[in-house]
Amino acid sequence: MNDGSLNTIRKYIEFNAKENPHSDFVTCSLTNHKISNIQLKINLDKINFYLVNKKKQKKNSIICTLIENSLSSIQLMLGIMYSGMIQVPLNLIAGEEQLSYIVNHSESKIIFASSSNLDLAKKIVNKISSNIEIVEINKDNFVEEIDNEFEIIKENTNYNDNALLMYTSGTTGKPKGVMLSHENILSGGKNVQISHELKSKDKALCVLPLYHINGLIVTVIGPLVSQSSLVICEKFSTTNFWKYISKFKCTWFSVVPTIISSLLNKYSYNEINSLDLSFVRFGRSASAALAPETHKNFEQKFKIKMIETLGLTESCAPILSNPLPPKKNKYGSSGIPYGNEVIIVDSKFKEISRNTVGQICVRGKNVMKGYYKNLEETKKSFYKDWFLTGDLGLMDEENYVFVKGRIKELIIKGGENISPREIDDTIYKHNSVLEVCTFGIFDENYGEEISACVFLKDNFKANEKELKDLCMADLGEYKTPSQIIFVDEPLPKGPSGKIQRLKIAEQFKQS
Repeated sequence: MNDGSLNTIRKYIEFNAKENPHSDFVTCSLTNHKISNIQLKINLDKINFYLVNKKKQKKNSIICTLIENSLSSIQLMLGIMYSGMIQVPLNLIAGEEQLSYIVNHSESKIIFASSSNLDLAKKIVNKISSNIEIVEINKDNFVEEIDNEFEIIKENTNYNDNALLMYTSGTTGKPKGVMLSHENILSGGKNVQISHELKSKDKALCVLPLYHINGLIVTVIGPLVSQSSLVICEKFSTTNFWKYISKFKCTWFSVVPTIISSLLNKYSYNEINSLDLSFVRFGRSASAALAPETHKNFEQKFKIKMIETLGLTESCAPILSNPLPPKKNKYGSSGIPYGNEVIIVDSKFKEISRNTVGQICVRGKNVMKGYYKNLEETKKSFYKDWFLTGDLGLMDEENYVFVKGRIKELIIKGGENISPREIDDTIYKHNSVLEVCTFGIFDENYGEEISACVFLKDNFKANEKELKDLCMADLGEYKTPSQIIFVDEPLPKGPSGKIQRLKIAEQFKQS
């Protein structure tokens, strides 16, 4: 079977089961339970029969899942797509109102919920007038509890059929449903495979939630298309992270900057020296900007190469990635395009010269067809066949892209556009800073003034003058925050681990 014919989730599952039947696909970090490629296919055939014959679901039926990372969640998610149906992963940390909106908007008639999320599922359904079935599942052995008598149902899915409906976080309004086809999903996985040079012997540690595009596409679909494997963790734990890496001999991992900061803060050099991490090829950072200082400190401390990347739900995860050594890796850059095209445009959507800041645009087989039941937003998000990311950045002469922030997050002081990321990166240079978020506040003279929230590392100290002096030296007076607010709790984050800049700004506007 050539690569071109592997154009649905099911075809990849079947191919791996035939070519490498007894190779492990996924291992549970907690129980050490392994599922091979052939067992995965059998289990998904079983789920397919169950969905069609027991739950009366049809091709293109939309099915919600409300379950933490586990062997059950990974098989159910894949099983829904394998069956030609559309999977809607519900964000476990989202509010009831947002989740009820998603379930209602998606028109799903069924929610699969783990026992620990059953009450939440009931609350969601109670807010909706339509009749929705809640199916309680065991997060550890859902497949084993299904009747073993089943028949293989023939696939009637093609590459352009929708497979995944994933909703954005909705920080600036109602969540938007990003509709992704089998082609989109597999293209996203292939971009991961190509950029990170994944081979069959590779093993990923998955600590990011599968209800987020990064966790699902990068650490599940990436291994699927590269015929490699993964270790699934229920959630990230600073205590267990390196323990699982070591125990299962994971060769790579995908995390977000807040996790990188947590690991830096948690481990002493003595603890690190006792770890055998020689088999780790690289780590990758995504979903938010990685401050160069944090990046360098992590590599120095753990002796592991970190690769900064950039992806979106709408692009099925990665659009940019720094290459692996010996190729060039640039600190502060999200990398170069892999598997898609990226350009920088001005306000009139004209491509602009190198090293000039504009909006980042992308096109490729990984890019969504549009937003579900939202033609207006779909039209606004595309210029011809280019998706407008809403991210500001520049591209240098070597095609490396440097992200400068979101258009909606720009601070406009005295008519000058100021990127909050630039100020964040400077403040991160202070050894005591664990998390920082810069944002604009109203000012009568300038329109907006600069403010920054800072959360310090455990047992570390810093004062406002120190941080302002640092900014003054690097950025000058105009870009130095007028106030720095020290907070006692970690900064609020979205499902991907990204610090919620707009939410923080709104909070301080009201205080």
